[in-house]
Amino acid sequence: MAELRIPHVQHRFAEVGGLRIFYREAGDPAAPTLLLLHGFPASSHQYARLIDALGADYHLVAPDYPGFGQSACPSPAEFRYDFDSLAEVVEGFCKAIGLDRFALYAFDFGAPVGLRLAVRHPEWITGLVVQNGNAYLEGLSPMAREMTAQRPGVPGAAEAVHAILTAEVTRGQYLGGTGRPELVAPEGWTLDQHYLDLPGRKEIQVELALDYHRNLERYPEWQQWLREHRPPALILWGRNDAFFPEPGAHAYLRDLPDAELHLFDTGHFALEEKLPEIAPLVADFLDRLPD
Repeated sequence: MAELRIPHVQHRFAEVGGLRIFYREAGDPAAPTLLLLHGFPASSHQYARLIDALGADYHLVAPDYPGFGQSACPSPAEFRYDFDSLAEVVEGFCKAIGLDRFALYAFDFGAPVGLRLAVRHPEWITGLVVQNGNAYLEGLSPMAREMTAQRPGVPGAAEAVHAILTAEVTRGQYLGGTGRPELVAPEGWTLDQHYLDLPGRKEIQVELALDYHRNLERYPEWQQWLREHRPPALILWGRNDAFFPEPGAHAYLRDLPDAELHLFDTGHFALEEKLPEIAPLVADFLDRLPD
């Protein structure tokens, strides 16, 4: 009988600036480390299967941002929900658990959070895995441009964000663009919507959505960082993503011409349908990174 390598996954909390931050961790810290930053409206749960696939051979760490998943959820009156704050918490989280050398897996919200972290601590970053995480204007669909135009003080902006925080839209983010929807487990969108429906959570998402335009303002800074530091990079992209279409993947090659690019015939949450294809690519990438 073949040996099965199934990792023990630990579920822990770290104290960061008075906030309890939940995280999943598997593998030997002496192995190549991958910090997994989740997207909207998800949590570290979105990486559960990838952690199972790779956690026996690599060190994987996946936190929940404040206001997401199992992490602390102070009200907007108690905590400033913007992308600078999320990045500061992730930075504090890394320091709290002694994480200072890792490859960064940036998906969706994880791209603006992770690139802020990379600019602050380039010495921490051994490599970059980008999966449907945008950093270029051409990577924004018309729908995304409309949403990122919303900002505080714009009449109807908060209402427009509230309109996408529904079970129908959350389910559509998982199934939209997929080739074989039967491969996408319903627990993903069901759990995300459960968290969204908890008291106060929708208000948090409104705050973050109305701050998203500031990420676009930072794109030139992040592109310059990529050009200057040239981290080894693996670009993984669901080409049927309704928010971050395929041109956003190709755009990375302007600043990272040596990056490895793989496109998949699926949607935004590419891991849901394409894990068997993506996990070996991530493993091979980690194996080739410098110590």
